[in-house]
Amino acid sequence: MQADLLIAGGTLATEDAVFPADIAINDGKVLAVGAPGSLGAAREVLDATGLHVLPGAIDAHVHFREPGYTHKEDWDTGTAAAAMGGVTTVFEMPNTIPPTSTPEGLRAKLEAASKARVDFGIYGLLAEDNLQHIAALVEGGVAAFKLYMGNTFGNIPSPSTGGMLEGFEVVAKHGLRISLHAETASIMALRQQRLEAAGRRDPLAHLASRPAIVASEAVSRAALLAEWTGARIHILHISSGDELRPLREAKARGVDITGETCPHYLLFDEHAYSEVGPVIRVNPPVREKHHQEALWAGLADGTIDMIATDHAPHDPEEKTRANIWQVDCGFPGVETQMPLMLTQVAQGRLSLTDYVRLSAGAPARAFGLFPRKGALVPGADADIAVVDLAARDSIRAAGLHSRAKVTPFEGMAVQGIPRHTLVRGRFVMRDRRLVEGTGGWGQSVRRVQAMPAPAPRNLDQTTETITAR
Repeated sequence: MQADLLIAGGTLATEDAVFPADIAINDGKVLAVGAPGSLGAAREVLDATGLHVLPGAIDAHVHFREPGYTHKEDWDTGTAAAAMGGVTTVFEMPNTIPPTSTPEGLRAKLEAASKARVDFGIYGLLAEDNLQHIAALVEGGVAAFKLYMGNTFGNIPSPSTGGMLEGFEVVAKHGLRISLHAETASIMALRQQRLEAAGRRDPLAHLASRPAIVASEAVSRAALLAEWTGARIHILHISSGDELRPLREAKARGVDITGETCPHYLLFDEHAYSEVGPVIRVNPPVREKHHQEALWAGLADGTIDMIATDHAPHDPEEKTRANIWQVDCGFPGVETQMPLMLTQVAQGRLSLTDYVRLSAGAPARAFGLFPRKGALVPGADADIAVVDLAARDSIRAAGLHSRAKVTPFEGMAVQGIPRHTLVRGRFVMRDRRLVEGTGGWGQSVRRVQAMPAPAPRNLDQTTETITAR
């Protein structure tokens, strides 16, 4: 069989090794991986001499703002940024207008996503007031659920602990993973109230309102509820070393729990509040240096499973207000993650195989996509980032493809740039340019997803069971 495309002369990076290899692609899938020159002819050949071939990154945490906030971002600009950043699959969050909490909200989200250039999973909202819609959201194609334990953009109400338990019971029966914004709402609300009353409006007041205890308490509570119910959970945007102890302990007890951190927590510390100013405001906050060091250690020992970005775009005016409480939280990240983390590879902080695991293999496993995605093996989707590890550049907000032209990484030098991005065998970015006509090429990963069978626990004591009696 003649391949559609042969990527020849490159160096393949997997989770286990880095070696010269050619890759043959046919009908959007990896046909074969072989020694250089061994795979025969193809209709098209991409010369990857001097370049490295990686599984495309899977970003399990993005906000593309559509519907409802399209002045900040939409699915066209968000997935253009992903394609430019070597990201081939994204998981998009539910805090839009309407929120993705009902079948109607899901239909609105899927219609917006019809412009996507890369593959995508849709998060359904898990809240206290939409449990009756969970089965329909699963049937409609959500890839996972998102539960907000703490306040963030969109002001999605945080459920009570009783509501969380019932929500976990319901989702556990379906087996999908629940991703958690793990911060304790009541502590943060009270501290912000006290700080505002004391006249604090400076950027550091945001950090003071959300100390590490809000995260570690929330992770501990969520892990206990997951253990009781058998729900699968994922801890989003781990910002503190304090969260690693309950995460490790839960894993040791057999809880199906994974966790992510983001480049901004690995590369910034408390000095960013004076150096970057209000642009750095994000939930959870960037923390003190010792937390940054603990996060790197958590990546090294496997406590933290993956890298995500919490891509959270806003208009520059919304990020630069004088009163920190009026500054919208978050900033774009899906386009800059790969260059930032490959820079850490160049500096010896990570190995390239570590990066492949953190950016592709681990998220694919956690969300039921492996090995169809997250690996370049025969039969897998040909989701590929071809990168130049020697290329140097600097991050500039004006050059980002996100609608949000603002970044705390402004001017930061990077080494390691995606040169080409392919999604299911099709170039969506080639030679550092978006490929025309790829809007709408992205597909929902519900076609791919294969989570293990559900494993709910304590079924005799669920809310549904006790009320049925």
